[in-house]
Amino acid sequence: MDQFFSTFTARTIWTPELVVVLALISFIYFIVIKKFRHLFPDSKPVPVRRIIYFHLGLLAIYLGFGGPLYVLGHIMLSMHMLSMAIVYLVAPPLLLIGIPAWFFKYFARFKVVRGLFTVVGFPLIGLLLFNGIFSVYHLPVTFDYLMTNESWHNTYQLGMLLAAMLMWWHIIPRFKTKYDLSELKRMGYMFASGVLFTPACVLIIFAGEPLYATYTDPATWAIAMSYCLPPGADIPFEVFSGEQSLTLLSPQQDQQFGGAMMKIIQELTYGVAIGYTFRIWMKRDREDTPKLKLKEYEMYQTNG
Repeated sequence: MDQFFSTFTARTIWTPELVVVLALISFIYFIVIKKFRHLFPDSKPVPVRRIIYFHLGLLAIYLGFGGPLYVLGHIMLSMHMLSMAIVYLVAPPLLLIGIPAWFFKYFARFKVVRGLFTVVGFPLIGLLLFNGIFSVYHLPVTFDYLMTNESWHNTYQLGMLLAAMLMWWHIIPRFKTKYDLSELKRMGYMFASGVLFTPACVLIIFAGEPLYATYTDPATWAIAMSYCLPPGADIPFEVFSGEQSLTLLSPQQDQQFGGAMMKIIQELTYGVAIGYTFRIWMKRDREDTPKLKLKEYEMYQTNG
């Protein structure tokens, strides 16, 4: 660990540019929910827990797209997979829960937004879009190209985050739409997403050799690594291989560990979401049962 902090500068490790962007988002969030809340119809005060969830989501974005984990993700595939799991499996539900429903409802009033959601909001699109983008990303030719082309990599990652938000919307809807799923269908939706998520992880875990030149070829790695460093900084080849390497695993073992970790985090995340959905289903069922019995009793009394 000491070697990591001595090799890279503070700017490289802590990504202050991203901290500024996320701090600005946090500032806008507070301005909207506090100062300008009155401009949104039917708005209500945002509970503290939702504010905490939103900022935990921002923290997850930071951990995935910046900070020490992001730098390590350019040295070890397992750390890259961990950062992806945090960004695409943990951040979206936290952000959605943290944003008040009245904020979404305000923009749903506009025809353009409603028309766009009518097209992209169909549940199957969210399911296939995210898992499809995720799977294509992990094809060796795609992965190595994106890791060595910064602008395309950033664009692809942003698109994958939006696709993840769309998929999670159907699991954690913030208000009713024409595409609302019942609790049972939501659980089935998550199960299907887990199935579609699996092939990419299987490819990484059970491949007979290291798949990505980014982590095996020094020239390719140097190009990918350069995007983490300030302009003109020397590439620290000593951390890539040899006695000073930061990883104790071989590229093959690191790849297998990364794939397994990604799948485990996905199972845990979806497991929590399924459990939460099941609890909501049972709670609603208990609330509806007395109403149903009362209705049956009134019908019995009427028919006498």
